[in-house]
Amino acid sequence: MTQPAPSVPPRRIVKDLPITRLLPNMLTLLSLCSGLTGVRFALQERWEYAVLAILIASVFDVLDGRVARMLNIASKFGAELDSLSDAISFGVAPGFIMYEWVLKDAGGIGWIAVLLFAVCCALRLARFNTMLEDHDIPLWAKRYFTGVPAPAGACLGLLPLALVLQFGNGAQAPGPVYAVWMIAVGGLMVSRLPTFALKGWRIAPVWVAPLFVGGVAIAAGLITNTWLTLSALGLLYVLALPLGWYSYRSRAKKENI
Repeated sequence: MTQPAPSVPPRRIVKDLPITRLLPNMLTLLSLCSGLTGVRFALQERWEYAVLAILIASVFDVLDGRVARMLNIASKFGAELDSLSDAISFGVAPGFIMYEWVLKDAGGIGWIAVLLFAVCCALRLARFNTMLEDHDIPLWAKRYFTGVPAPAGACLGLLPLALVLQFGNGAQAPGPVYAVWMIAVGGLMVSRLPTFALKGWRIAPVWVAPLFVGGVAIAAGLITNTWLTLSALGLLYVLALPLGWYSYRSRAKKENI
């Protein structure tokens, strides 16, 4: 008796992908490359370029998510790639830069600070990914992050270096002080502290022009006096942390949560 021929599964037709679908992932990879370049500059003791590389990585990280949402091409692959990139660019790279700059002279506590900073960044990213699947979060709560986001945490971690670049070595503190600072910033990343998120916020038309003027002023400050502007922005962000908590708690009480 003749055996029936085995069924052959139909061939999958692979369609060409539009180049725009690759754009968010390309921005993510640029963020990763920029973060790793910051490590290279740290090994060369070119501290200004090391800090700027992390800042550029932050810009690319903001853009990749915005572009994916604008083009409606967000994907699971892109989300996983973004998390892996952020763990390196905003967890490993800033910690290594600070270690090469000053923490290696602080002894064991310096290395412990680097490890805790990187671990806290990874935990913060993992928590963020799991919270994306929680559809019970009210819409107003999406105006806030839970804890300091990874790019902001990286910039805060490097804030002491920016201050020294602005005011000179006379503003430099002992290594253990910076170790405590890195541990504190890592704690803020994994904390439950509500912090402001740009997405979800709307502004009245009367504030549009002042917002543009403020943006131009910040851009001019970054060009003409980079380190003073970056230091001021970092300190303002720290001062805004209690405001984020107060705003969240006020809204939660209003919503009886």
